[in-house]
Amino acid sequence: MVELDALGATREAYDAVASTYAELFRDTLRDSPLDRAILGVFAESVRASGDGQVADLGCGPGHVTAYLDELGLAAFGVDTSPTMVGLARQAYTGLRFDVGSMAALNIADGVLGGVLSRWSIIHTPPEELPVILGEFLRVLAPGGHLLLGFSASEDSSHPTQVFDHKVAPAYRWWPDHLAAMLRESGLAEVARMVREPQPTDQRQFQEIHLLARKAQ
Repeated sequence: MVELDALGATREAYDAVASTYAELFRDTLRDSPLDRAILGVFAESVRASGDGQVADLGCGPGHVTAYLDELGLAAFGVDTSPTMVGLARQAYTGLRFDVGSMAALNIADGVLGGVLSRWSIIHTPPEELPVILGEFLRVLAPGGHLLLGFSASEDSSHPTQVFDHKVAPAYRWWPDHLAAMLRESGLAEVARMVREPQPTDQRQFQEIHLLARKAQ
C-alpha cells in the first residue's frame, strides 16, 4: 500500500496525543443523548438488514466501539494510530482492534453489516475522499448501513472548508454535497441528524450524522 502523506501526518499527530485524547473523550457518549440516539438507530438498522459485523473506522481509544458492543452489535475497531489501538486493546480486552487505513481496508468484500465513521473522514483531503467512500461500499454487504459523522461547512458554494483542528489539518463538508458523493458511490441516504452548536461548544459548527444504505 502506498501511504498518503496526509495519513502519515495524521497518524503521528494522534499517536502523540493518544492518552490525552482517550481521557478527554472517554465519557462523551454519556453526556450526549443525541449521539446515543443516532447510534441506536444505526444498530437497529444493521440488525434489520441481517446483522453482520460492524467496523468502527477511526475508532480512536475504542469507547464508541465498546458502546456498539453494548448495543448488541458484533463490533470491532480500526484506527491508523497504533498508540490509539494499543489504548483501546488495554481498555476493552474482550473486543478486537486493528491498525489500518480507511483508504485500503484489510477487510474482505461485502462482509460487513455496518460501517461507522465518526469524524474519521475529517482529516482526509477532499480529493482523496472518493477512494475512502469506495472502500466503505466495497466492504459492506448488500443492504448494509453506513453512519457517517462530520462537521458541516457553512456555504453551499464552498462544499469543503478547512478548519483549525488541534491535532491535524481538518475539513468541514456541506452536507448535501457529501450526501451526493455517497449517492454517487452507491450509498443512498436514509436519514440525517443535525446537531446545532451549543453555547458551550468550542467550535460553533453544525454536527451532521448521515445514515446511508448499500443497495440489495
